[in-house]
Amino acid sequence: MAERSTAAVDVAADSGDEPLTAKADEATTDGTAEAQDAADTDSQGEDGGQTASETYPAAPDLHSGHRLARRYRLEECVTRLDGFSSWRAVDEKLRRAVGVHLLTADHPRARSVLAAARSAALLGDPRFVQVLDAVEEDDLVYVVHEWLPDATELTALFGAGPMDAHDAYQLVSQVSQAMAAAHREGLAHLRLTPGAVLRSSSGQYRIRGLAVNAALRGITSDGPQRADTEAIGALLYAALTQRWPYESDAYGLTGLPKGIGLLPPDQVRAGVHRGLSEIAMRALANDGATASRQEQPCTTPDELAKAVAAMPRIRPPEPVFTAPPEYQRTTYQQGTYGRPAMPGAGVTQPVVPVPPAPLQSRTGRALKWAVSALLIAALGLGSWQLAETLIDRNNNSSDDPGTTQTNPDGEKGDAKQATPKILPIRTASEFYPDGSPQNIDGVTSTYDKDRTSFWRTKTYYDGPVLAPFKKGVGIIYDLGSPQNVSGASIALRYGGDHTSISLYAVDSLTPVKPITSLRKIAESTTSTTLMKPQAKTPVESRYVLLWITAAPYADGDQYSQAGYKQGITDVSFLGTSPH
Repeated sequence: MAERSTAAVDVAADSGDEPLTAKADEATTDGTAEAQDAADTDSQGEDGGQTASETYPAAPDLHSGHRLARRYRLEECVTRLDGFSSWRAVDEKLRRAVGVHLLTADHPRARSVLAAARSAALLGDPRFVQVLDAVEEDDLVYVVHEWLPDATELTALFGAGPMDAHDAYQLVSQVSQAMAAAHREGLAHLRLTPGAVLRSSSGQYRIRGLAVNAALRGITSDGPQRADTEAIGALLYAALTQRWPYESDAYGLTGLPKGIGLLPPDQVRAGVHRGLSEIAMRALANDGATASRQEQPCTTPDELAKAVAAMPRIRPPEPVFTAPPEYQRTTYQQGTYGRPAMPGAGVTQPVVPVPPAPLQSRTGRALKWAVSALLIAALGLGSWQLAETLIDRNNNSSDDPGTTQTNPDGEKGDAKQATPKILPIRTASEFYPDGSPQNIDGVTSTYDKDRTSFWRTKTYYDGPVLAPFKKGVGIIYDLGSPQNVSGASIALRYGGDHTSISLYAVDSLTPVKPITSLRKIAESTTSTTLMKPQAKTPVESRYVLLWITAAPYADGDQYSQAGYKQGITDVSFLGTSPH
């Protein structure tokens, strides 16, 4: 069984030891090692890095273009430190960017890195950057993880200025809840720096390097929960003040003035939310020295998450709308029709008779009657010609052999289309173009005719639409041979607002074309537990992709936590065999 607890940075209190992440490390793109690579190799870092007496095998001497397992092509080395290297790479099988950590199999940390990576992969929580593979082969150990090119590190966000209260509240709430879930599974991060937390375009925070970053750097701690809790407090402090809560500068942020101790955020910067200021102080290692000194310190991520949840909800700031230009009244709307006001407006003006409208005269009335008579005659002629055309068409169609068929008794009758029937499913495979599967082992439960078994998605914390965090999840079904697919019947595990499913024709169980280029068969949205998408025109295909893009909110159960999720208990497709 893999080790479920790697350790973290020991945080100094008032003893004069260097505090958590006290060096001004600038996070690299993989979030595991910083720019001070050369300096860290000769001196003891704040994170338990190597000392002058520690030596490691050289990092694997690989180059851009090298392929691992004939699948992962290395593109750019982003970190080389302590005998390991980190790369941006391309998964050529799934055609997507990934991150790769590499070290030799004889590296003293190789075993712990593999154990940490495999433990993190088992968590499967979407709030963490997922470990996709952990392999030892050809004297190399490598860990493959997700690469999120559209996400932004907290390092960059902090550099832009302090966060508003709502953004800071979302940060501490999401990160503390995620770390509480990880610690319940025995996993610690221990290197929770601004470079290890990313914010997606949808506002969701994701944590990378769970357990793995600490194992790569050899970080251990006797109190991993306390270390991670203080790290979250430091992130919240920096978000509120744009200052690092220690005397040393770090991560592009200025530290606190020397000799004055740890000041509450609302004393460092004006306008800081008082409740968030106290939450930050309760999380940091200061013996619960909040502004009022009436609250107990938070020593675990779970305690911190509960303290945040107990706060009054902080609403997002009101959107700012640009006021439209003031309405300009014109002289026309004032009734003068652009003419200047006449002198002596109060004097009664003589009434001038208004000439009648042109068609109100005797000649105009005669002209109207003539035009009306012509229109009536034209309508009558057109109706007569249309009726004659329809009669001729019906007479001609009765003699057209292409529209009739002969019954066994020799009489003619209307042609009938073949009635759709249930199409047999030979096999199925989960489709996950982003490399993050949902429940591979449960795919066969969707067509075993047993409503008590099911395939389920993971739980998501934003919804019901899964994008942009997840473009969709789905399963590809093999019908055995090309069929004219006209619809489907899909039994769902969860009802609620709302589930959206589309059916696509694909060329195999492992298609490489993007979703946008596939031919859509049908689509449907429902709030119940039964969906029956129907095609306007049957589509011929052997392979059918069932693609879920929205899922309802459901309570937690024995299989998953509460959140936006869906399960499929039974699927059947309707159609006919091609002639």
